This record gives sequence, C-alpha cells and structure tokens, in this order.
Amino acid sequence: MTDTKLDNIDIHNLEVASGKADNLHVTIEEDVLIIVTQAFGPKGHDLVGFGDVDFDGYPAVTVGVRVDGQEGLVHLSPFHGDRRKAGFTTIADGARCELFCPVCGGPLDKIVVGDIEGEPGYYALYLTRDLSKGEMVLISDIWNDYSSRIIDNDELLSRWMAARTA
Repeated sequence: MTDTKLDNIDIHNLEVASGKADNLHVTIEEDVLIIVTQAFGPKGHDLVGFGDVDFDGYPAVTVGVRVDGQEGLVHLSPFHGDRRKAGFTTIADGARCELFCPVCGGPLDKIVVGDIEGEPGYYALYLTRDLSKGEMVLISDIWNDYSSRIIDNDELLSRWMAARTA
C-alpha cells in the first residue's frame, strides 16, 4: 500500500469551517487537505521554501525557534494538521519557544486568540505580502502543541486541535 498525503494528517482533530475556495491563500484538496502555499513574516519576508526542505513535493514553511539558550530553524510541513517537521527538533515537549523570522531574526507577531491569555501563545504567519490579519496561520509557541488555526478572507477556515487527555 502506498502512502498518500493524508496519511500524515490527523484528520480526526481537523475542523474545516469553510468549503469555499474562491480567493483563498491556501489550497484545499481532497475535502480536508489544506496546504499553505505562501507565508510571510512580520516584515514581509517569504517563509515558504526558505530552506531546501519539502514535504511530499511541497516546500516547507520555515520559522526560527529559540529555547533554553539554543536556536535553530524548524521546517514545518505545509499541510495543515501534519505533525512532520525537520531541522532543529531536539526540543522537550511542552517547552515554551520564542518564534522568529529566519530571514531577519525579528520576532513573529503575537496574536491574542479570543479572551484566553497564557498557554499557548499564538504567533502569526501571514498568508499575504500586505500582512493582513484577515489572512494568517496562527501557530502555538508550545513545542508539540499542535493547536493552530488558518484564517483567510477574515473567516476561520480551519482549526486543528491538539488531542489532549485529562
């Protein structure tokens, strides 16, 4: 049996809030496969294809990570809900990370999600060069906390919730 792109996606924790595909800055395939095709840091630097890393033929989304006095580049799968990553990955589960642009070294923009403060913190990867808060991917600053959101055209396109056990 050959692997498909969906083999790495935790589709049980993925919610697609919109099936509308007009004017989106991401690609939606096979009803639940959402692929980030462009992403920009807070100064407009392109974060897709920054390293020579790809996942299933699609270039990675790269962010810089600082934690416990160390730093490096983390190449994230562009498939929303895919836990695969490469690069600087020797980080303890649950560690709070500082996320930065791999091009200029500046911090990623912190975004408040709802009324909840604290854990996790969410940081923006913008889907357009104009850095619109209506088009962004929100990623957690907690290592291996896979809760994230994609907002496009000012609406929640999808949410991927980390499976948590009490």
